[in-house]
Formats: sequence, C-alpha cells, structure tokens
Amino acid sequence: MSTDVSDHVVGRLREWGVDHVFGYPGDGINGLIAALGRADNQPQFIQARHEETAALTAVGYAKFSGRVGVCLATSGPGAIHLLNGLYDAKLDHVPVVALVGQTARSAMGSSYQQEVDLQALFKDVASDYLVEVNVPSQLPNALDRAFRTAATRRAPTALIIPSDLQEETYEPPRHEFKQAPSSAPAALPATTVPPRADLERAAEIINAGSRVAILIGQGARGAAAEVLQVADLTGAGVAKALLGKDVLPDDLPFVTGPIGLLGSRPSYELMRDCDTLLIIGSNFPYTQFLPDLDQARAVQIDLDGTMIGIRYPTEVNLIGDAKATLRELIPLLAPRRDLEWRETVEHHVTRWWETVEHQAMLDAEPVNPMRVVWELSQRLPDNAVVTADSGSSTNWYARCLRLRAEMRGSLSGTLATMGSGVPYALGAKFAHPDRPVVALVGDGAMQMNGLAELLTIARYHRAWTDPRLIVCVFHNNDLNQVTWELRAMGGSPKFEQSQTLPDVSYADLARCMGFQAIPIDDPDALAPAWDRALAADAPVLIDVHCDPEVPPIPPHATYDQIKDMGLALLRGDPQAWHVMVQGAKTKAQEFRP
Repeated sequence: MSTDVSDHVVGRLREWGVDHVFGYPGDGINGLIAALGRADNQPQFIQARHEETAALTAVGYAKFSGRVGVCLATSGPGAIHLLNGLYDAKLDHVPVVALVGQTARSAMGSSYQQEVDLQALFKDVASDYLVEVNVPSQLPNALDRAFRTAATRRAPTALIIPSDLQEETYEPPRHEFKQAPSSAPAALPATTVPPRADLERAAEIINAGSRVAILIGQGARGAAAEVLQVADLTGAGVAKALLGKDVLPDDLPFVTGPIGLLGSRPSYELMRDCDTLLIIGSNFPYTQFLPDLDQARAVQIDLDGTMIGIRYPTEVNLIGDAKATLRELIPLLAPRRDLEWRETVEHHVTRWWETVEHQAMLDAEPVNPMRVVWELSQRLPDNAVVTADSGSSTNWYARCLRLRAEMRGSLSGTLATMGSGVPYALGAKFAHPDRPVVALVGDGAMQMNGLAELLTIARYHRAWTDPRLIVCVFHNNDLNQVTWELRAMGGSPKFEQSQTLPDVSYADLARCMGFQAIPIDDPDALAPAWDRALAADAPVLIDVHCDPEVPPIPPHATYDQIKDMGLALLRGDPQAWHVMVQGAKTKAQEFRP
C-alpha cells in the first residue's frame, strides 16, 4: 500500500517520540493536517490561536519536558508568525523543530499567493539546520537531521515541505551512494569532560580562594547535587541567573537568589566581596553585576565553548557537561575549614528574605504586586511549575518567589519577549499534565496574546490529569517595566500616550471563556484567592488590581539611575508624588532592624 509523503512525516514524528505538535492550520500544510487526521491524531495536534503562540508553546514544552518541541505552520504569513517563538528558542538554547509549508514547487518564483522566500526568512533563526524538501527521497534523512541537530545543539531547526510534495507518494532512498540514508530515531546521550590538567588548574584556583562565589545558569540544571557539594566544600554562596532560578531551591541558606537588575541584595554583595568566581552553565550578560574585572580569579564550566570567557576574564575554561565535569573536579577540592565567609553569606540571605517580606506587606494603591507573589510562595504545591512573562511581573517572579526542590520555573530569558507566559504555561501542562501550573503575567502581555490563549486552555484542560492552570494577571493599566526604564534609565517622565493601557476586566473575559475568575482589589483577599485557585478542579484566572508605582528597586542603585529618576519626577511625571512615597517606603525596609 502506497503512503503519501505527509503520512511518512507523521509516522516518523511518532518514531521520534513526538506526542504533541503545536500549530495552526493553513492550505500550505493541508497534506500534513490530513495525515494527522488519518493517523487518529497521533501525535496530537494542539491548535493554538496564533502561530507565534504555537511556537512559544513548543518552547515551553521543550523547556519543561527536556524533549524536542515541534511546531507546525503554513506558508507565507503562518511561517512569518513563527519567528518570534523560534528566536526565543534560539536565544535560550532550546530544541525546537519547525515544520513549515510552502507554495507548490511548480508555482515557486511566480509571485504566487502567499509565496515567501522561506530559506531567507529562516536563515538566521534556524541557522543550525534549515532545509527545503523537494523530492520524497530526501526523507527521512532531512527530518531526522532536524531532530538530531535540535537535540544536540539545543537550537531551533526548520524543515520546509512544499504543499504539492506533501501529497505525493513517498519513495524511500534506494541507494546509499545516490541518496542519503538515515539511521532509526534514537536518544542522543553524550558526556564531555575536560582534560585532567585543566581540572587540576581549576581546582588550584578554587582552593586558593577564601571567598568563593558560584554563579549558576540553566546549564547547571542536571548538576544540582554536584553544585551543592562544591558549595559545601568551598563554603561558597550561590547566585542564580534568571534561567537558572529553578536549579537550586531558594530555601537553602547560602543561595543568594537572582542576580542583576532583577536580582537580590545578597547576590550583589556576593559578587562585590568574593575573591574567586566559579561560573557553571550560565551566560549571564551583565558584567557590571559581576566582580570588578581585576578582583576575582575565575573558572567557567560550559558545554558550549563559544560561550566561554565572553562575560568575565576567566583563567581556566572547562568545556564539558556540568554534571560530569563537577564530578571530576570535586575530588580535587580541599574542604574549607574557615566558615566566616559562608556565615556572612547566610546572614545576608536571611536579612534579604526578611526585607522582601516587609516590602511585600507594605500598603499600596490598591494592591502591592510583591505581595501577590509572596503569598503564592507560601502556598505553592511541591510539584508546581511557574512561568513568568516579560515585564514588571518578572521582577516579582525573580525576587519574591521562593522555589523549593522539585518545583520548576522559566520565562523568556534572553529574548525577553512579551506574550510568552501563557504559552509557556500551556507547554508546561502538555509536558506535565499531572502538575499544577501558575502563569504570572502582566496586563500588557494579556492584551498582546494571553487573552486569546485562554481559549486554548479552556479547550484542552479536560485532558489533563491535574486540571489546575492558574493565570495571575498583574492588572495595573500600564506597560510598567518600560515606564520604570524611561524614568530610571532615561530621566523621562511617564509618557501616558504610549504607556497607559485600556482598562478591561480580565476576570469577566475569563468567565466568558469558561474559567473560574477571581477579581482582587484588597490585599487581604490575596491569600484566600490563592487557596481557592490551588484547590480548584478547573483553570482559574486571578485578576489583581496592582499599584503600578511600587518600584522594582535594583540591588544597588547607581548614581546615574538615581539622577535619572529624580529628573523624571522633576520633569512632570504624572505620578511623581506617589512614586516618591512608594519608593521611600520600599527602600526603607532595607534598613529596618
């Protein structure tokens, strides 16, 4: 019995263990859509409301499952819409395969309907592997290479399949010297360990230090136990880049939390005072939040040699898997007997969490956004997954959320695209249908695309063994992060024509889509709302009316930032007085006994 090319593609997806394909239909992929139907929807086609969110959902799925995410879009506009999600995958090093339709081969070059040069379009975002399939015998090799490249290079890849080819009869490669054969799909485990001499040099540097700091990123995720062992041996404090927030739990007394503008005071102090820096699986880009360039001796561990030594002058660069490299390094480390440094770090961490609680409990108009996340932290189930969007809500996710062991969390770390929080939450639910998921999302991101994806949640939640997916909207009618950046980085007052959002009840809209919804304008209602949402048997939206003037104060404000903020207020910021009051109250908590 003959098989269409599209049937072969769908069958090969199953052989690669693909359970979900996130996409949106269009006539450029009619063959593939029909093949999914003939295959009894195996793998399951998950219909997003837009190709961009389909790609972002695939990124979220890949981040939380550890598997390759797959997205599917038609030619022309559908392909173009994928780009933002695929760039999110590229910049955060996430394996995603994009299957994209194209104009029929006979119509190419004729300015045909929806004809776009997809090779040029995807050349950068899918630079690791991009191919157009023009004859059936290119398969399965082309598809297999897309998966192998995505998995091994942790990058997006793209396979373009013209619409007429999808409906042709599949003919496999007949001769290995004329067409490329392909091995059967299989896992691709690999362990890289640096040379022994480099490990010994790294150990000498670390052993010579008396104040060791460790900075971890998402590349340390599989090495949490080894990072803890190194920290205990060296007496180090551990700071976390944002994508590494869930690598170690926040309830460890020497984990200083986030670093950078969104970071914590103890992370700033850790970098300010250390004499030795060990960077593990992190590409944290903000050098101004690392030790002064002539202050600390540094060692870096990373699987990708192209990312080594580009943020801080490192003496030893260890190219290898974090877990395997640390296992080889640990026997070479001398246990630290003087605990003064560790005790100092732990004191700073304890003081910081007290400060965060005090700041979160301050009055605001009407609700303090810090308290939203602080109350959530007290109630999160042990197996929860938390996603955050890009905006001022990211500050509160970074600083106020105390993740414990086994919890997961992520966001668009490098591209920092708005509109990723709800799609990531969907990806998390398809990756872990048995775990509760919480999305922390600003009202700007909700208006951008989050509202539309509530329909996707409503459509699929009955298929999840644990139906809890909670969307928490920080409702402040302001594009708040940019407003604060205008003030603190440019000395400009809030420009209301660009920054103020149209008001709408997100709770009412969610109810229309079948959600349970809880509007909040009283801070004392937050705890009961989280309790109710976490006990629900269906998706819930919490619509919290937040004060936009609660300041995301950095761990160390520079003279230029203070000067620019003052200039913004003097130049006629419409909320100048309220900004000054909330800023003074918040900053004062750092000095509270």
